[in-house]
Amino acid sequence: MVDDYLIRATALEGKVRVFAVLTTKLIEELRTRHEAYPTATAALGRAASIGAMMGAMLKGEERLTLQIKGNGPLGQIVVDANAHGEVRGYMDHPQVDLEPNSIGKFDVAGAVGTEGFIYVIKDLGMREPYKGSVPIISGELGEDFTHYFAKSEQTPSAVSVGVLINPDETVRASGGLIIQLLPGIDEEQIAVLEDKLSALPPLTTLLDEGLSLEDILHRLVKKVEVSDRLNIRFRCSCSRERVEQMLISLGAEEIRELIDKDEQTEVICHFCNEKYHFDRGEMEAILAKI
Repeated sequence: MVDDYLIRATALEGKVRVFAVLTTKLIEELRTRHEAYPTATAALGRAASIGAMMGAMLKGEERLTLQIKGNGPLGQIVVDANAHGEVRGYMDHPQVDLEPNSIGKFDVAGAVGTEGFIYVIKDLGMREPYKGSVPIISGELGEDFTHYFAKSEQTPSAVSVGVLINPDETVRASGGLIIQLLPGIDEEQIAVLEDKLSALPPLTTLLDEGLSLEDILHRLVKKVEVSDRLNIRFRCSCSRERVEQMLISLGAEEIRELIDKDEQTEVICHFCNEKYHFDRGEMEAILAKI
């Protein structure tokens, strides 16, 4: 299996900017860690692919968090990504699986919900993070983030994401595209691009056929200039030391309650499902630091 990667490219003499990503291994890792059911995997996979591409729009040590808070049974979906291709994510209820929708696809909209909000929080190294939000308009996520770019970042964009899953519930193919129109593009060029986009088979079908991201982009636009290629991988920033700091932040009273309640305290990271255990002696040592 090809390693996950992302490409940044331009087309039409710099009038179109493109981000394309392959995330099959990343989404399989998330599925395994969260023991996610197929519909939940499809939803988290779409969100994580979008997060990977939006992370690639950042620079240096900048990072972003996507929060998708719909009224569906999945609850909240959260994705963290940075400019180095590192992505992690989770959802409140990964054991959600629904019947296919009316066109035989995963009912991501039913799982996410059609009401609620999408929040984008960017840590750009400033005193306060940038925060943008838009209402959920469909729950399909591709359409919702197309709406986000138009309304919150004033950048006309087309967002396409998909996840293909094997009969044994493992991830067969996953990826995404973000195509952004830049100043100078004319109506005729837009119309041609829209026609090619609408005629393009599903992204996951093309990936499953063995096409590379570059091959797929050349189907859309003949002359594509790839400016960068970035490896994409799962990475969680949790550690035992960070968990200790989190416990310290709870305060002495709450730590004492945990010590009195059990012989051992277990803390589970939302993002990676890693379990951290602290026995009574270790908890007493943490309490002594306060």
